[in-house]
Amino acid sequence: MSEPLILGIESSCDETGVGIVRGRTLLANEVASSVEEHVRFGGVVPEVASRAHLQAIVPALERAAATADVDLADVDAIAVTAGPGLMGALVVGLASAKALAAYLNKPLYGINHLVGHVAVDLLDHGELPMPSLALLVSGGHTSLLHVRDIATDITELGSTIDDAAGEAYDKVARILGLPYPGGPVIDKAAQEGDPTAIRFPRGLTARHDMEKHRFDFSFSGLKTSVARWVEQRRLDGLDVPVNDVAASFQEAVCDVLTAKTVDAATHLGVGTILLGGGVAANSRLRTLLEERANAVGIELRRPHPGLCTDNGAMIAAVGSEVVRAGLAPSPLTISAHPGLPVSQVVVR
Repeated sequence: MSEPLILGIESSCDETGVGIVRGRTLLANEVASSVEEHVRFGGVVPEVASRAHLQAIVPALERAAATADVDLADVDAIAVTAGPGLMGALVVGLASAKALAAYLNKPLYGINHLVGHVAVDLLDHGELPMPSLALLVSGGHTSLLHVRDIATDITELGSTIDDAAGEAYDKVARILGLPYPGGPVIDKAAQEGDPTAIRFPRGLTARHDMEKHRFDFSFSGLKTSVARWVEQRRLDGLDVPVNDVAASFQEAVCDVLTAKTVDAATHLGVGTILLGGGVAANSRLRTLLEERANAVGIELRRPHPGLCTDNGAMIAAVGSEVVRAGLAPSPLTISAHPGLPVSQVVVR
């Protein structure tokens, strides 16, 4: 049997992504981001994102087909993000995928966005050893996933109980007067700062927290601590050392993320950690997780930064895996699921 040719469509937030893969070979990955339209609001505005998807989806499809040098009529299946994500944004991608599936008479697979951040690594590094542990870190999600089979068996071991890591970055950037999105600008500022200058709290790491939330995350308290520290500094008439605050905040985030991830991996006895999601491009997170994983003999896999952010290739990659596994397609009547649990890889 030849490798399946899969079209993937992603529209869960502020990136319109269209990817085409053959098996585990990436043929095209077109992304149109509306992030600049959200800058003046300091965050993603769902209505703005939805309109941007409507404008971008057809051109992105055309570019992907041209880049891959394929006719969309030749694809074996269409995979589309069905959740989690913003309802209006998801609906745009789903409607487009349903229309294509009906017109081309192709099977449709409603795919879990979070699983896409795991599967995209297959396009970079090939077969992922099973079982593995995945740390997904983005603007909306911070999760630890026990991956036994990408197509059929993924369990959420822990997640954020309040702000996701990427969300905390955006809020702290706003506190420091830095532009949106906060992740890249704080990472850049931190390069010039002292990560030991300020000892910010490490959420859910106290002994009493570890009993119930050993593998969960919390960044709301950290964000509040930064805000209070900066406010007091200004009340005292002192300058705010932006680079030191950025570095100290980032160190607190990465310390917790990496410590809990390595703890989870050793607890499960897995030999491979996968780092995915938009915040996976963060330089300190990548470095510290590699150091701590290597120290206990665990392999770390990281997709290249261009595949860390939301994209259609990751959805196509999941589609390829579920087709390989022989899973039944989704009906054309499927709905968007903003709170789709990661254990549900394909929506029925």
